Amino acid sequence: MDEQDRLAERFEAHRSHLRAVAYRLLGSLSEADDAVQETWLRLSRSDADRVENLPAWLHTVVSRLCLDMLRSRSARREEPIERQHAHQVRDDGGAGGGGDPEDEAVLIDSVGRALLVVLDTLAPAERIAFVLHDAFAVPFDQIAPVVERSPATAKKLASRARHKVRGTPAVSPAGLASQRRVVDAFLAAARDGDLEALLAVLAPDVVRRADRAALPPGVPTTSRGARAVAEETTVLGRRARFAAPALVNGAVGVVVAPHGRLLIALTFTVEDGRIAAYEVIADPARLRGLELAVLDG
Repeated sequence: MDEQDRLAERFEAHRSHLRAVAYRLLGSLSEADDAVQETWLRLSRSDADRVENLPAWLHTVVSRLCLDMLRSRSARREEPIERQHAHQVRDDGGAGGGGDPEDEAVLIDSVGRALLVVLDTLAPAERIAFVLHDAFAVPFDQIAPVVERSPATAKKLASRARHKVRGTPAVSPAGLASQRRVVDAFLAAARDGDLEALLAVLAPDVVRRADRAALPPGVPTTSRGARAVAEETTVLGRRARFAAPALVNGAVGVVVAPHGRLLIALTFTVEDGRIAAYEVIADPARLRGLELAVLDG
């Protein structure tokens, strides 16, 4: 085995960890794999014998690459490729795009669909500082050179991001728990296509409103009455496999996020333990205006 083969073997021992880091930093499987591959290329071109702490070196390089990619994404004001794919998701869950769907599903589950959506709302440096510290316990003196800030400022970036991720509920803890039970029951019924369970959680005079972009042709933007709303939900419920509860504008809502990227958000009005109304938001401008956070538990 020559020197390059030995170096490749050492790198491969860290690949899965680097991929996990890059995925959390970028929220894109293809971009994460690109960042990891570029990290290997930089290692292979470096004087590896002078690298005293290879894991730390790799961590720093992949994090800097991810920060550059996040900044480039923000500067272009373009959606990442996988968000474009999310808009093309068919009712059977398929989508055009690269990457291994099973790998992606495992990564999404390991991070949390709602957290991926919320991370996407953070500024690049905030995301880097928060993920490295809170998810991977990287000390701030090591995060500081990655984000090109002092350790104290890196700590502030992570703290600010943490506050955004947790959000500020607009209702009491008891009210939040009550909303969560109702929304969880709605989601479970929608995933199962269970009409009777949906009827049980919807108020008799429930109103469903939706942006036109969220609906197939021919489905009205407003629907009234438990039976009509439940029947529509069972048809549209195939998207529920991509859904997760989240804090939306301070109340319990739902984010629908194929590939971990926000496609649709649902807001609910809960009265007397049932859903009195809900809205399906798909317009990009409206989605950008939402305050999104992660629910505990």
